[in-house]
Amino acid sequence: MTRTRTAPSALSSLSAAAGLAVAAGAGAVAYGALIERHWFELRDESLAILPPGSEPFTVLHLSDIHLSPGQHKKTRWLRSLAALQPDLVVNTGDNLSHPKAIAPLLDALGPLMDFPGVFVPGSNDYFAPSFKNPFAYFSGPSKLAAGGRHHPIPLDTDALHTGFGLGGWVDLTNRAQSLPMKGIRFDFSGVDDPHLNRERYAGWPRGAVGQDSAPHVKIAVAHAPYQRVLDHFTGEGADLILAGHTHGGQVCLPGYGALVSNCDLPTWRARGLNDWVANGLTTPVNVSAGIGTARTAPFRFACRPEAVVLTLTARS
Repeated sequence: MTRTRTAPSALSSLSAAAGLAVAAGAGAVAYGALIERHWFELRDESLAILPPGSEPFTVLHLSDIHLSPGQHKKTRWLRSLAALQPDLVVNTGDNLSHPKAIAPLLDALGPLMDFPGVFVPGSNDYFAPSFKNPFAYFSGPSKLAAGGRHHPIPLDTDALHTGFGLGGWVDLTNRAQSLPMKGIRFDFSGVDDPHLNRERYAGWPRGAVGQDSAPHVKIAVAHAPYQRVLDHFTGEGADLILAGHTHGGQVCLPGYGALVSNCDLPTWRARGLNDWVANGLTTPVNVSAGIGTARTAPFRFACRPEAVVLTLTARS
């Protein structure tokens, strides 16, 4: 029998390479957990969808805050966003990660409630997140734990929505509402979280086809950007769709992008402003990468937490 031996120098090289790989992996985990998830940024976008002659209109899009008590860096950053003085704040859900986070959240968003706002809920406005195997996301969208040791912990959604309402923000949960702002009638249509299959379409507010004298802009709002929802709103003539939920993938490969979107949206659309085409119509869709992380996976890599500033300008 012939035996092949690995030279001591080769063994040393393999051992050194393995050590470097382990060190690199540990460094990446530490960076994602300690640095990037707190490295908040603003993404600026511009869209020419307003009626001709309109002045610019600024929308601040917030999503997936996933607040827990004690997240002081996130709270301070949220409060600082009021300095942007947006014309409108749109919150696309998943605000909470803990049953005791409602009061800190309302405090963090308090300065922004000085401005007009609209909101829809996500699943983590109804239930606190529970542990999930991170690799399960590769097999399809996540689901609420229905048995075994893990049971969904209900959150006080009514208290959250009451707080938003007392601050002047409009609830678009399966509702349509018009808001006149800066000489334009903004028509909103929102749905409950499609990730929980709770969406019910309310259509557009009456008069949304221009039966009054004010120019109209139609904005659709949802938490999770499932294709069926984007198809519906695009087919109904929305001028803009705003959504979140994907976390931008939360963990991305540099040069490639998101590995998962946690819905049926293609991963290359998991973050950013892109056109969606359905029924021969085209609507711009902004998907926010969100501000927080899953409570059970407090980690981001190559996918900084963000709020989005959309400057709407006049069509030529």
